[in-house]
Amino acid sequence: MNTPIQTFLEHANAIILGKEKTIKLALACILSKGHLLVEDVPGVGKTTLAHCFARLLGLDFQRIQFTSDLLPADIVGSTIFDRNNGLFEFHPGPIFTRFVLADEINRATPKTQSALLEAMEERQVTIEKKTYPMSHPFIVMATQNPGYQIGTFPLPESQLDRFLMRLSIGYPDANAEKLLLSGADIRSQLESLNTAIDVDQLNSIQQQVSKAHVSEPLIGYVQALLECSRTSPLFSQGLSPRAGIALIQASKAWAVIDNRDSVYPEDIQAVFAAVTEHRLTLHNNQAPTERASSILLSEVAIP
Repeated sequence: MNTPIQTFLEHANAIILGKEKTIKLALACILSKGHLLVEDVPGVGKTTLAHCFARLLGLDFQRIQFTSDLLPADIVGSTIFDRNNGLFEFHPGPIFTRFVLADEINRATPKTQSALLEAMEERQVTIEKKTYPMSHPFIVMATQNPGYQIGTFPLPESQLDRFLMRLSIGYPDANAEKLLLSGADIRSQLESLNTAIDVDQLNSIQQQVSKAHVSEPLIGYVQALLECSRTSPLFSQGLSPRAGIALIQASKAWAVIDNRDSVYPEDIQAVFAAVTEHRLTLHNNQAPTERASSILLSEVAIP
């Protein structure tokens, strides 16, 4: 009998073809109570991935299309004076839902991007000195186009650090692309998806992830990776303690997806690039490649 996690992965892999590891990493991010950033060229399935996950999780969904003229109030909402009762009333924005797709987030200005910071980190929004809690669960999946494309604003380090993982979908392989070109309409397939992991099951699995065991030698392994990133001549900015916490959380989720309650070194290595690359900065101010994270893994001995 399939578990909810297995059912989720089977349905997701039937929609996003040939991207099994990417889908597994994205699920690990959500099971870690993290937010996900998907960076890639247009047309490879970033938005489809978000719709697919929202449907399979059975969560309320809102899509926010980020543009250069978008304002923070368009995201979080605003207070408007009601003449009938003589009071200011808060009108919540589209961020007040359980699953938010921040589409093309880097096409908005830094001021608008910053409207997400408090919601993503504190699970609340403060407007006019009043705090409004977010729904639970609260998941932000953002997409962005590569920085070299016209009309993009780079995400500041503080915003990048709010995302537990950054993934790239990439072009499909030849077999998957042939199925896409000759297959059924993806939109109709999405509409037919049923919930695979409901809210109660998601909460239960997230608690299971938090209780997964990480041995002392593996905590030392993560510490060694953090220290290596800080002292390596490759990087001008190493990994913070928050990055280490995110790495352990994601490793726990990867283990639970594989039906284990303890973390292996292979779990840390599997999620390492997705968790760390957007938090590292090379000395020439370029974003690290997968090779750079591989170098870190090769320089630190496995316990």
